Amino acid sequence: MSAVSDEDKTGTAGATGQMAGGDPRLDKLVLRLPPRMGDTVTYLLKPSSRWVRIPSGALLIVGGVLSFLPVLGVWMLPLGLALLAEDVPALRSSRAKVLDWVERKKPHWLDSSAPKNDQS
Repeated sequence: MSAVSDEDKTGTAGATGQMAGGDPRLDKLVLRLPPRMGDTVTYLLKPSSRWVRIPSGALLIVGGVLSFLPVLGVWMLPLGLALLAEDVPALRSSRAKVLDWVERKKPHWLDSSAPKNDQS
């Protein structure tokens, strides 16, 4: 009996290594990001980037809470929670529920053939 990894079955690892905790829906969302931002998020989601991901997630959450200040915004809060969900098991189920909602209500967000929002 041979052991086949999830990466071998899905083929999503490629040159970037394991992405997004193995959730193909999150991989599809990351691939739709503009190239520069997508590369940054891909780096942060790698298992070896934990020492950068946790402080980044915490700072984004603080920035989201302080959204009444200029430059900061509420958009930072869910991004910070999504980053922390890689390392905090209690947040993983919430992330899965959000991705289930996206899959049901906004399936075009997961469509890989749709044009990217390239602003670089």
